[in-house]
Amino acid sequence: MTESAGTEPLGVGIIGLGTVGSGVARVLLEHPERMQRRAGRPVVLRKAVVRDLSRSRGIELPAGMLTDQVDEVLNDPETGLVVELIGGLSPAREFVERALKAGKDVVTANKALIYEHGDALCALAREQGKTIAFEAAVAAGVPIIGSVGQALAANQITGIEAVLNGTSNFILTEMSHNGLPYDAAVQLAQERGYAEADPSMDVDGTDAAHKLVILTQLAFGTRVPLDAFIRQGIDTLELADLQYARELGYRVKLLAVARIRNGLLEMHVEPTLIRRGHPMSTIEDVYNRIQIDGDVVGRVWFSGMGAGQAATASAVVADLIDTASGRTRLNFPLLDLWHQREPVPVLPADELSRRYYLRYNVIDRPHMMADVTDILGRQGISIASVMQHEAPEIDCTSDSDEEPIVPLVIMTHRTTEGQMRSADREIAQLQAVRMPRVRMPVDG
Repeated sequence: MTESAGTEPLGVGIIGLGTVGSGVARVLLEHPERMQRRAGRPVVLRKAVVRDLSRSRGIELPAGMLTDQVDEVLNDPETGLVVELIGGLSPAREFVERALKAGKDVVTANKALIYEHGDALCALAREQGKTIAFEAAVAAGVPIIGSVGQALAANQITGIEAVLNGTSNFILTEMSHNGLPYDAAVQLAQERGYAEADPSMDVDGTDAAHKLVILTQLAFGTRVPLDAFIRQGIDTLELADLQYARELGYRVKLLAVARIRNGLLEMHVEPTLIRRGHPMSTIEDVYNRIQIDGDVVGRVWFSGMGAGQAATASAVVADLIDTASGRTRLNFPLLDLWHQREPVPVLPADELSRRYYLRYNVIDRPHMMADVTDILGRQGISIASVMQHEAPEIDCTSDSDEEPIVPLVIMTHRTTEGQMRSADREIAQLQAVRMPRVRMPVDG
């Protein structure tokens, strides 16, 4: 037990009582003995701050505990820890800064906040002699922040590969296993509470990219801006792409990668074909999986729920217990969000070397395939295989002059992203090529 923990009760204020906040409040109210046993002191929920007092939240709080005045938490001398669960950048940043300056420790699940301002907030916490814990900000129920920052401290991390967005993984699972079109799979994710009303940050790769940047800063001590690496989501994919991948012996996952190769940091977030049977290909639904390579431990895997109330609330409460017990204070100085090591140069995207899956929707005309493959050849791209299903039969009695459109699926040998982009731009100019065009890397 450290001097900061003691045996005095720790007063907790929650800002934001949505899905996760309600889950955290429920644990604190229903399991006080468990909390005291694991924290070494009583942990008492004092206030929960919401914007709308009239809204139903599926949890009954004791009289006087619910408030719409954040100052009742931030100015309360009996509240020693603030849990920020409102999400977004503003006013979350202001609330966290005020809490730290008021001498309160902070726990947050806000990945966007940590991505944008984590280094500054950690520096402020250090100046104030306080801590900020954010295990739930990356991979929800998977304890990856503590593992990278503490459990693997003996290692120089050399690589991270991960499925980091549970919402996208759920959507891909429904498309692949149950044949749901993309829009229907998104709607189902929303109905299950795994996707927001506006799911764009989940499906366009931004959420996974934020998480990868946080892990990269912890693992490699260097901060990489989003525009320095490829970030592509699953929102360009169609059900056909997952079906073709299956025919070819692969599964599609939104894969986040950061690894050191020849002194350069290779980093990207993209839908990726992964060979069926590989551990990363078998992760389903809202689960996350993270592969870490270290120079001492070798390769280790972490898996768990990456979305939903229970998983995120579990990580928040774990951070709360660690803070109450004093463990966070011991480990906080080791975090690399505020110490910068020598920056690792990022490999330019055009120099990435990998194999590719390509799908072009083309009008079924003579020489169409030859036109596409000729462009690939001129760019120095070698073709491994071509798949083109038979075009639908045309009703010769119809007056329609509409020509059938068929997908042309190509698997390449290893080539560079720069070569692939050049070829794709040229192919897009062909009169018989129709949108959308899909390009995905092949892992391995």
